[in-house]
Amino acid sequence: MTVLDRSAIIAPASFNRWLIPPAALAIHLCIGQVYAFSVFKTPFQSHFGVGEVAVGWIFSLAIAMLGISSAIAGTWVERVGPRMAMVAAGGFWVLGFLVSAIGIATGQLWLVYLGYGVIGGIGLGIGYIAPVSTLMKWFPDRPGLSTGLAIMGFGGGALIASPASNKLMALFGGGVEPSHLVAGLTPTFLTLAGCYLLAIALGAYVIRLPHPDWAPKGFDPRSATAKAAQTTGSVSAKQAIRTPQFWLLWIVLFTNVTAGIGILENAAPMVSDGFGIAAAAAAGFVGLLSLANMAGRFVWSTTSDYLGRKLNYALYLSIGAVLYVVIATVGSASLAVFVLSALVIISFYGGGFSTVPAYLRDLFGVYQVGAIHGRLLTAWAAAGIAGPLLVNSIVESQAAAGHSGMDLYKLSMWLMAGILAVGFVANLLIRAVKPSHFEDEAVVAQKKEADRAGAHEAISGNGGAEAHAKAGASHTAAAGVLAVLVVAALAYGLVETAIRAVALFTA
Repeated sequence: MTVLDRSAIIAPASFNRWLIPPAALAIHLCIGQVYAFSVFKTPFQSHFGVGEVAVGWIFSLAIAMLGISSAIAGTWVERVGPRMAMVAAGGFWVLGFLVSAIGIATGQLWLVYLGYGVIGGIGLGIGYIAPVSTLMKWFPDRPGLSTGLAIMGFGGGALIASPASNKLMALFGGGVEPSHLVAGLTPTFLTLAGCYLLAIALGAYVIRLPHPDWAPKGFDPRSATAKAAQTTGSVSAKQAIRTPQFWLLWIVLFTNVTAGIGILENAAPMVSDGFGIAAAAAAGFVGLLSLANMAGRFVWSTTSDYLGRKLNYALYLSIGAVLYVVIATVGSASLAVFVLSALVIISFYGGGFSTVPAYLRDLFGVYQVGAIHGRLLTAWAAAGIAGPLLVNSIVESQAAAGHSGMDLYKLSMWLMAGILAVGFVANLLIRAVKPSHFEDEAVVAQKKEADRAGAHEAISGNGGAEAHAKAGASHTAAAGVLAVLVVAALAYGLVETAIRAVALFTA
């Protein structure tokens, strides 16, 4: 047995579960950098002498590979456990930055496609699902809160990476002028690679799986309030994709993500064209959207523990559709109405990401929820391509027709409202999974017995209970250090974003 094996990370029955969230947040804060990729867009265009489309495909490729790799590797992640998965994810993610740095230094754009887009995208997919399924196992009493904690980090990654990347490029390049930022690209990518390597390695060390005999204090699953469409059995990933529930939820996630992209894709130009806002103040609007995205991932997912996942999604999709109509009709007349509506829509966008793993748990059980989640993320990959294509095509056609200002975006806002209505209907149709899809309980029990045996082997292999306790003390210290780093990084990102957001209404 090696330190990367699943059996090596089965925690004792007395383990404190609150040591685990910092590990999940650590990797999501790192890979969440993908949402801050736009800070490299202008320097890349200048450095490689290409247009927006050529650079934009780097991001689209990364998101596409996220969906593909999470779908393919999901079952493997469940089998080997989160530590090996996090090490693999970190390896791909960091290697992607290193290959990209070589591409930047040599002027070879295709190496950035390969590094950040393909190799880094594989790391994104594996790193996204591993912490989420692990936290759900540690929080059977609060699955919405647990997924919100993890996925909040993915939304918060951009809050940290965006200002940090800009400052690193200026530092290494010797100034804030475009030519200076271009000069600082290569050392910035190398620095980020080193930081992410350290953070993910520490998170992989801290991560643990719960002992089969562990349960939250006072928690009795038999007395827990059942949510709408909640299953009473366990469904394998192989069986899950054969159910109508999986594909209905695929449509729900696809529509929610596509509609969110309707705002995200053109956030700065919309507020600039519609209200004559300067570029610096428009960046403040983008910062506010990032805050709403991150907050929604935690707040709405936690709320779903009380309201239920199906009702939460009904709210995301219905209220979101109404707010898109508001933006399309009266939003252009009031900056406050426009900004408030957009912030709520984006909070639902973030909430949809963090609520869906708990929804999957309700429908299919916790048995292979990580693998099922990976397959469902193909909806995100599809939306990541379809959303920008729809919005940009409509904006271009409206510009060609002679429209300007907010009129460029009104038709796409109506389209987003219609797309959300489709998701609303799909969510209404979701019912509990039929028992014919349940996995044999003997197979499920066999997995628990393997984990129980692994926990016993880990204690014996460490030299007995006393040596195991000492190792536990060092693990607790590492978790404490990681928690401090996570909180400090988030605080930095929040302060930097708040400073930029102030300019929206004061400029």
